[in-house]
Amino acid sequence: MAGLWRCAGVRWGEEGPRLLWEEGRSSPLGYGRDLAFRVVGERSCVGARGNRCPVAAGVPARSTQARCGECARLDRAHSVAADTYLDDPRTYRVYLAWFGSGMVKVGITAEERGPARLLEQGAVAFGWLGRGPLMAARRCEELLRAALGVPDRIPYAEKRAVRARLPGVDERAAEVARLHARALALTGWPESLERIECQVIDHAREFGLSGLAPASGVVTELVDGGVVGGRLVAAAGPDLHLEVSGAVLVLDTRLMSGWDLAAVRAGEGGGVSVPVREVPKEEGVQDQLF
Repeated sequence: MAGLWRCAGVRWGEEGPRLLWEEGRSSPLGYGRDLAFRVVGERSCVGARGNRCPVAAGVPARSTQARCGECARLDRAHSVAADTYLDDPRTYRVYLAWFGSGMVKVGITAEERGPARLLEQGAVAFGWLGRGPLMAARRCEELLRAALGVPDRIPYAEKRAVRARLPGVDERAAEVARLHARALALTGWPESLERIECQVIDHAREFGLSGLAPASGVVTELVDGGVVGGRLVAAAGPDLHLEVSGAVLVLDTRLMSGWDLAAVRAGEGGGVSVPVREVPKEEGVQDQLF
């Protein structure tokens, strides 16, 4: 990372997670490798739909969405997720995503994206339910949410809380399979939606979750001059799990977007000098810095 690089978050693909930088550059993230950077300057809006923010507006350091209000509105003005792009001609898939015992959600994604959406959300296991036109997939999603009693989203704080103490692969696959069977047995599916037989796909290996220790802290924001450095031991969705001085710290890479970052080289120091919320080891422990 020569000079200053402006972060654009994390992207998941067949080769694993990569840090994205403006102008299309990317850096692979390898488990067991050191990751260290220094924050420089102020955080500013990343713009919308490939366009820079015209005023380079400042955005709050604790926000996971590095966009000003105007750019956020523009970004959602032509969005499937926001139901403002209803004539998308692509084929969509409906899925069940599993994050922990009793933590399952239903959602949709464009078929051409494959499992990328599930990796981006940090789904430890998932199964496809159906495929077809966008509006049929959306109607099916709403049917399943109501009939199965599952949400369309799960907060990242809840996902992180269970990531280091998951049941075995067979147990999580069985939970997905049971819900999958209930879903396919329901009446009221849109006629244009093709049902897909159950095949549970597990991402624990891709995320590096085997032997993962519980997190001791979570970065709450980045600050000018702050340093984050550690050994990458796991990643799931936007979260990087870093080993720092024998403890595990979680960095949500969405907090990195909109900042200029500089490499921290050997001899320049490392560790963590940004605000961190301690993860309580027992009920009643108060939040404090890492």
